[in-house]
Parts: sequence; structure tokens; C-alpha cells
Amino acid sequence: MNTSPPRSLRHAAGRPSPTLEDLALAAGVSRSTASRAINGGDRVSPAAQAAVDRAVVALGYIPNRAARSLVTRRTSSIALVIPEPDVRVMMDPFFAVVITGITEALRETDVQLVLLMSRTDDDSARTLRYLRGGHVDGAIVVSHHEADSWARSLAETGLPTIFIGRPWDMTFDVTYVDTDNVGGGKLAAQHLSGIGRRRLATVAGPADMTAAVDRLRGWKAGLAEAGLPEGPVVHADFTTDGAAAAARLLLAEHPDIDGIFAASDLMALGVMEAIQAAGKTVPGDIALMGYDNHAVAETASTPLTTITQPMVEMAVKAGSMLLEEIEAPGSHPEPVIYSTRLVERESTSVAPTASAANA
Repeated sequence: MNTSPPRSLRHAAGRPSPTLEDLALAAGVSRSTASRAINGGDRVSPAAQAAVDRAVVALGYIPNRAARSLVTRRTSSIALVIPEPDVRVMMDPFFAVVITGITEALRETDVQLVLLMSRTDDDSARTLRYLRGGHVDGAIVVSHHEADSWARSLAETGLPTIFIGRPWDMTFDVTYVDTDNVGGGKLAAQHLSGIGRRRLATVAGPADMTAAVDRLRGWKAGLAEAGLPEGPVVHADFTTDGAAAAARLLLAEHPDIDGIFAASDLMALGVMEAIQAAGKTVPGDIALMGYDNHAVAETASTPLTTITQPMVEMAVKAGSMLLEEIEAPGSHPEPVIYSTRLVERESTSVAPTASAANA
């Protein structure tokens, strides 16, 4: 008499994983019914669904994602597209925060995140071919530049897409998550003028990025409201070294400056280095502000006054919006704009020194 266990239960360690046929046999249903039950299909009775669910647990069955994608046309993957050089992505904590937030949005799903860094024309073409090839269900784009064609290119593919940061080209049907960068720039001008600084300058971000352009626009509007001239403007990339170089030129040409707004906290660290190298102090001679409220702002040698940018919330929201668009193609969630606020620290805590005031 044959006392061996049925074929559906013979999957000990080292043996092949249970197949869909094994699952169907253990549940007492047809293969097609088992397939519909595990893939979320309809036309499955409650009794059959319960039987398949029990068999999945009993057998330790793991669905074949590749086979499932043929049915659902889903890959269970989304892409994060960062049109920046690898070295900047690795060194800027901004991107780590973005990845953390998107991962949090995916936590309760089976969706995986694919990171695509693409800065050169060749990289962009290769990345776009990948995105068009059906390898992912959607894309999130962050840190894009004016010359980038991601809004148009991705709109043409029909791939669900969310931008973090307002896209340059709004003629295409794309949506985005952003902060009120204009309002943030205005807050910076209002704060520095409000503490008595009158000779103000800014180390602005790249002129080909919407966040930098909007922050500069808000800065100028805030100065105008305070009755102050626009003052010197120098541009740098969103890096410490780039901002330090720009600030050295700024201080050499305008030694009487008593307040500087840097377009990011990392940039503010570079500006602080240049101020100290010029023999001046923060905030005694020059009050200094950043933007983002990264952890580096609080741990700087002189903790930075800054404008908040809730990047974790923004990234979580972008991930959630993309999942929504994937589940309901064409829904195109409305853009979400987060408000900004001032975080005051030591870098703007005192009035100008007598020597600076009389310069």
C-alpha cells in the first residue's frame, strides 16, 4: 500500500518549489481557478478562494511574478529617475531622503524601486528606452533641468509619471509634488531684513532648475516688499564646493554684505566656509540662511537658520500618487504644494557688529 504523501505536499528542503498545478491539486480546484484566485481575478467563489488561500499557506507557495505580469501587464516595479551625475547623487543627502520617502510609500506593497541615474544625452536615451520597454509600471522624476525632455518624453510613452518639483514644461499632462519655493524665498528676505540686515545678497541655485528659479523670484519679491534693492546674485550648483567658490567671488566684489541667503543648506555650508576664510564671522558680520532644513543645518559649526522643505512627506506623497495613477490610469492626481516655514537658529541670531554696520 502506498503511504507516501500526495504529490502536492512533497516539497521538502532542497526539492522544487510548489507549482501552480500543485496549488490547484491541494486546493481541489482547477489550474485556471487557482490562477485567478492568486492574481486577484474575478469569477472565483468565496469557497474556492478560501481553499486556495489555505493551500498557499500550507505549501508555502510563492507566485511566479513573471507569469503574473503576463496576465496583469504589471511588473511590480517603479523607477526613480535622477538626471544628475552619479557623484552628486551619492554625496547629496537630499537624494537619500527622497529614496527613503518613496520606499516608505511602497512599504505595504510588493512594488520594488529601480534607481535610474541619467545625466548625459546617451544616458537619457538609454534610460528612456528602458522606461518604454515595459520594465516598470511608472516613474518618479526628481532634480530635472530645463534642457531635460522628461516631461514630454514620458508623456508620449503614456507611462504613469509623477515629478518631485515643478516641471519646466507644463504643456504636457504631468503632475507633481513641490513646496512653495517662491514663498520660501520671500520668507528668507523677510527674515534677514527683519533682523536689521540691509546689504543683502543671495547665492542662488542653478538657473536651469525650477526650484532655484522660484526661490530667487520669491527672494526678490521679499526684498521689494521690505523696500530694499535686489542686491548681488551669484549662481552655483546645489553643492557645498560650488557655493563656496561662488561666495568667494561674491565677498571679494561686495565686502560690505551683511546678510546672505543660500538656496540650500549644503550651499550654505560652503558659503559659511567662504565667510570664515575672508576673516568674517557668522552671524556677527554676516547673517546666513539656508533652505531645506536638512540635518546638516542643525549640526553645522554655527547652526543654520533655514526654510523647511518637507522632503520625506513630499517623497511619500509622490510614491502614493504614482501608485494611484498606476491603479487608475488617466486619473492624473492634482499637483500637491507644501507650505514652507522658517526655522531660526544661531546663524541669524544677532544684530550686525559695529564694524559691519559702519562698513
